[in-house]
Amino acid sequence: MPPTTKSWNFLTNHAQVLVLIAQDPGVRLRELGEKIGITERAAHSIVSDLTAAGYISRERRGRRNHYTVRADLPVPDSLARGRKIEDVLDILVGQDRG
Repeated sequence: MPPTTKSWNFLTNHAQVLVLIAQDPGVRLRELGEKIGITERAAHSIVSDLTAAGYISRERRGRRNHYTVRADLPVPDSLARGRKIEDVLDILVGQDRG
């Protein structure tokens, strides 16, 4: 029987942000925070981490940012040796990624 209280997440906040950006490349930081349950500032920090590591790029379009996920890059985890970000996104997001 599953526990009644949520004590941990299966995916890290970084992975969750990457999935949400793959689903909606125009998502706002505030929305990321609300969907994951973190502050907008924490969402900004994660997006900055992912950008600095090259996993996403950011382009300004008017007053909003538009993100592009670099799905061809390897998953940064020793257990996922040989897997690419696109492999994970295909499972978590499906084929309808933007």
